[in-house]
Amino acid sequence: MIPRAPAKIAVRDLQQQLRDADFNVTARTIQRDLIDLSTVFPLVSDDREKPYGWSWQRDASGFDLPGLSIPDALTLKLVEQHLRNQLPPTALDALQPQFLCAARVLNAMGESVTSRAWLNKVRSIAPLQPLLPPAMNEDCQRTVYLALMKDLQLTLRYKKRDAVQATLYPVVHPLAIVQRGGIIYLVCTFAEYDGVRTLALHRIREATVIYEKARRDTAFDIDAFIASGAFGFLTGPPIVLRATFQRPVAEHLFETPLSEDQVLESCPDGSVHVTATVAATRSLVFWLTGFGAAIEVHGPENLRAELKDTAMRMAARYQ
Repeated sequence: MIPRAPAKIAVRDLQQQLRDADFNVTARTIQRDLIDLSTVFPLVSDDREKPYGWSWQRDASGFDLPGLSIPDALTLKLVEQHLRNQLPPTALDALQPQFLCAARVLNAMGESVTSRAWLNKVRSIAPLQPLLPPAMNEDCQRTVYLALMKDLQLTLRYKKRDAVQATLYPVVHPLAIVQRGGIIYLVCTFAEYDGVRTLALHRIREATVIYEKARRDTAFDIDAFIASGAFGFLTGPPIVLRATFQRPVAEHLFETPLSEDQVLESCPDGSVHVTATVAATRSLVFWLTGFGAAIEVHGPENLRAELKDTAMRMAARYQ
């Protein structure tokens, strides 16, 4: 019944909860028992101001019966490694004791124990050239996550990539958080405008919560927003890509298609002709350019022209 600091509970409230559970004890007995228990467990009494109360120390490990199992510890360790940036601050704070407990359980095991060894057998890697994540202002991140979780407005100072000074956004309505590679983005709208925007969290210099309800578009769907190609940096409406791939670089498209309507046709020379409706993004251009001479784009014409111009300028640089 005792909460983790900074929350606290008074003895009289503990007495009432115990009575509700059919434990009829006096306040004096509870006080005496708490003093005895504090010699064994990380319990602290806050008597700086009334009402006085008891807490479980903020950074102390949790206490559960039965103890944390090895599969539980392994799961928590993987959650800590991979979902830290997707958890709201309150959830992350609440899980810190479990993370510490999980680390102790796993550290107590030998390196050869199957469950602990699993941590050295699984990894998640980026499909492109890996980059180190940018430095993040943790206070700003926590403030943004809090506003998002509680549907509150924000005031932000945001430094654009090439700007000298940060720009003030007085009213920001947070909609979602999306992590793309090592960069975390805030999906939001500004003031009374409806257009959905994305802000890189590491460029936020100051963040303040405005304790007024954020405006939410009931039609907004984060999955649809991502599927539209927004995080590939949209350049226009969807396009029908037509291209010929050399067979070795087309093999993955048989198992991981570009779209639901993708059509693959084998050509007499062994190459593969691809037709697919895709989002028009800068990521698509970067992806196609990465295949070099192993691919020829036939359409749309503007995309073919862009890739042709890129190839010619690259050839000129390497002459």
